[in-house]
Amino acid sequence: MRQITLFSLFLLFSSLTWSQTTLDSIQKLDEVVLSDVKLKRYAKGYKLTVLSDSILRKYKSSLTDILRFNSNIYFKENGYGMVSSPSFRGTNASQTAVIWNGININSQLNGQVDFNTISTVNYDNISIRSGGGSVQYGSGAIGGTIHLSNDLDFKKHFDNRILVAFGSFDTQNMSYNASFGNGTWSANIGAAYVNSENDYRFLGTDLKNENGAFHNLDLSVNVGYVLSKNNVLKLYHQNYSSDRQLSGTTNSPSNSKYEDFNLRTLLEWTRRSASLTSKFKIAHLQEHFKYFGNQDSDAYSFGKVNTFIANYNADVHLSQKLKLNTTVDYNYYKGEGSSFGNPNRQAFSTTAILDYKANNKWNYGFSLRQDFTSGFDSPLVFAFDVAHTISKSYKITVNTSKNYRVPTFNDLYWQPGGNLNLKSETSYQIDLGQNFKTKSIELNLNTFYIKTKDLIQWMPNTSGLWSPDNVAETQNYGLEVSAALEKSIKAHQFKLRLNYAYTVSEDIETKNQLIYVPFHTANINLAYRFKRYSMYYQQIYNGDVFTTADNLSSALYSVDAFNVANVGCNYEILEKENHQIDLGFKLSNLYNQKYQNVAFRPMPNRNFNIQILYKF
Repeated sequence: MRQITLFSLFLLFSSLTWSQTTLDSIQKLDEVVLSDVKLKRYAKGYKLTVLSDSILRKYKSSLTDILRFNSNIYFKENGYGMVSSPSFRGTNASQTAVIWNGININSQLNGQVDFNTISTVNYDNISIRSGGGSVQYGSGAIGGTIHLSNDLDFKKHFDNRILVAFGSFDTQNMSYNASFGNGTWSANIGAAYVNSENDYRFLGTDLKNENGAFHNLDLSVNVGYVLSKNNVLKLYHQNYSSDRQLSGTTNSPSNSKYEDFNLRTLLEWTRRSASLTSKFKIAHLQEHFKYFGNQDSDAYSFGKVNTFIANYNADVHLSQKLKLNTTVDYNYYKGEGSSFGNPNRQAFSTTAILDYKANNKWNYGFSLRQDFTSGFDSPLVFAFDVAHTISKSYKITVNTSKNYRVPTFNDLYWQPGGNLNLKSETSYQIDLGQNFKTKSIELNLNTFYIKTKDLIQWMPNTSGLWSPDNVAETQNYGLEVSAALEKSIKAHQFKLRLNYAYTVSEDIETKNQLIYVPFHTANINLAYRFKRYSMYYQQIYNGDVFTTADNLSSALYSVDAFNVANVGCNYEILEKENHQIDLGFKLSNLYNQKYQNVAFRPMPNRNFNIQILYKF
């Protein structure tokens, strides 16, 4: 520990010294100051997908819907609006890290993020980074990372956006967003509210989705202030609260509900000179839930975790070809719950990342991270990536890494059943990518292999008590294809985007495919625009999935493949310099497909949504 402390102090001292030697050549701060510079500057050998602003606005609320139709990620959803968990390259939900403005926000209770609790209208961009990212983003970043970012734009502007929508199942969406900048101050605020009876009928039966109503409110306030021409102070804050009934299944009714509250606050001081950008962050995160087994009763179980973070990051330009990024990070977690007592945890980490651009054709990255977490050992992890530009339109990338996931509070302390002897999950992965890009065409082809050991699994013992243990070794391998085509013919604009993934995720001992991982997934998006008119068509295909570890394929032990399509159109009623009004219509499940992606939990029948968007 003494050596690590000295190393951390050396990194900090070196960064400050470098800053003092370059104050005479200060560069002007960017108009848009980003919080997570590592995402793009130190990911040359990784597949990175950035979803455009137009895609985020099209879907109004659910991050699940955005990623389901615009990425290779598969989602397991317990009915519409219920708990939604991702499977990234065949890994489970706790092996996908979600990063909010550079901070890992995966739950300390179950290790996951419920993607139906993320409102997209309050973010400026959402990025998908494929491949292991534990070096940069810590626990859980085994399959990939999802990045939620708020941009603070300091150039002079004042923009407002109001959206009102109504749809089937008595669903209402309302949101307001504003962005301001005057050169010294920058701010953006957002409020998004969703309310739905969510009482869709189950196709092919006389039943409907009872006890499925939900409403949630997402508030976001982000402020930046230029202290001087080389110092910026930024504050990010988000509140999310929801009251959600929990739907039953086709053969088991439910009268339960779940109240959820998440609070995130991040204060960041950025200092920039010609050769150094340093960031000091302090953050407080809180997750709090109440579960009512019978919503007509006042009895409930609960869980709460407060997370406190202190982080120092230095991004040093050693030369035109060589960059060094170092991070020292401290986290303190304090939990409280009716089923796991009052645990706490401390975690300290040091990270070093090198990026070397040898020439215009070759770029190399290498990084190391060491964590020290109270209660158990965390492994030394590394990452190495290479990007080789063969021609103006063709590039090859390779990345390999060691990654990990720390056991959660539920894994360790849940009573009855928690296991204090758990070890961290560890994995090794390699990814080979090819990118072909011209003015109107882009094609990405990636193959990957992931091997995970000490996988934490909850299983029943001989007395029927469920408990976690490090019992399995798994391997994941497959192929991902992404393609995009854009073409304009005079005033006519066409866009075609598609994604396909073939994924094997198997237990090494049994050679059986893991549950809820389809071998084949695909989606397609076709958009057309002419002057003020636009329309789009999108379709998703999910292959069969097994619901038992022994891969029984009968109707009781698997979920059938399905095709689901949506269609939508938009008309700009008013289009002036400072005022724009758009009217949109969307028809989901166009072909009225009977489908489910979790056994006995049907998804909605054909439904519609109408929205009005006013920008000024």
